[in-house]
Amino acid sequence: MEAVRLEQVVAEDGQMVITGLPYKRGQWVEVIVLPQPQKTVRRSRLTVRQLRQSGLIGLWQDRDDIEDSTAYARQLREQAQQRGDIHYDSAG
Repeated sequence: MEAVRLEQVVAEDGQMVITGLPYKRGQWVEVIVLPQPQKTVRRSRLTVRQLRQSGLIGLWQDRDDIEDSTAYARQLREQAQQRGDIHYDSAG
């Protein structure tokens, strides 16, 4: 017996639609549904060259409303930490 493995996200509570199976009408099959752990998306890291070409360096240089970009970045990090959205280590 050849197994067919499919992975999909449940779009509506309690419902799944499975299509494209290699079986014929009237053929008996067994369906086992197992929950999977939440997949984490791995973010790729930029090389120095990619970072320089990204436009991130100097992004705030022409803004008149930011006098000290380091202080401004620190303030944004602190606000994000208070919301619980982002966690930085003490070196960040």
